[in-house]
Amino acid sequence: MTPRSPSRRRLLGSLVALPASLALPSAQAAPAPLLTRSAPSSGEQLPVIGLGSWITFNVGRDPQGRADSAAVMRAFFAGGGRMIDSSPMYGSAQEVIGEALRALKPASLFAADKVWIGSGAQGPEQIETSRRRWGVPRFDLLQVHNLLAWDEHLPTLFRMKKEGRLRYFGITTSEGRRHAEIEKIMASQPIDFVQISYNVLDREVERRILPLAREQRIGVIVNRPFRQGDLTQALAGKPLPGWAADIGCTSWAQALLKFIVAHPAVTCAIPATSSVAHVRENLLAGAGRLPDEALRKRIIQDVERLA
Repeated sequence: MTPRSPSRRRLLGSLVALPASLALPSAQAAPAPLLTRSAPSSGEQLPVIGLGSWITFNVGRDPQGRADSAAVMRAFFAGGGRMIDSSPMYGSAQEVIGEALRALKPASLFAADKVWIGSGAQGPEQIETSRRRWGVPRFDLLQVHNLLAWDEHLPTLFRMKKEGRLRYFGITTSEGRRHAEIEKIMASQPIDFVQISYNVLDREVERRILPLAREQRIGVIVNRPFRQGDLTQALAGKPLPGWAADIGCTSWAQALLKFIVAHPAVTCAIPATSSVAHVRENLLAGAGRLPDEALRKRIIQDVERLA
């Protein structure tokens, strides 16, 4: 993703300061409804495009950074998005999300966060701190971040769900790490979601994890869909192939996301961004026609050749 110019940043800051009715003009065409997938353990429908917060929302106390993050969240909710994912590991991201939520008051937030601490006994305190930072009554989903002390945290999350203090729980990994352990947990524990890295070039999860998720009725959340921007940067300036128009894509970012969410095991992809234009572009990938298996293979071939 290319950095924004100072004038772009000032414009976004001014939009955040306006009422929602002015920041999103009524003359703007209504976005197409987002495609949804079922959370396998409940049947709840979730939009296939969510919003990550790693790096992009870690802006500390910077007023402009917080204004930009709030503008991204406003555009995300206006476009039909629901799932926002964060973690105690992400610096100030939780506080930034909470501040924006208090201003925006969205009607359909799906709050996904993580527990990330080496002591199971300290997990509940960290979870409560995270909940206060978000300012939500409860989380929809809590995940054990990168499997840290997962055997100690999962019983806590299971108990929270049983007591009605949590709706779903799961585990996460990233960048292809610890897949063998992920598989063992998926096969043996009653988790609702697994979060993994998956994109056109990183497809190892197609061999075992995605089929196992379908078999075990576990939802799949996809992180790093653009390899933290490396993929979109590598494809920048490369003409879109003819097939892009067939599935309604006007950018490589949309094609990369459509490739991911077209997999039947994937529930939601969570690209992170600090750009209003990019979040709107990403949401467009969650509407309209998705590539079939033949086209997905063609997308792989073209990206491998061009990236």
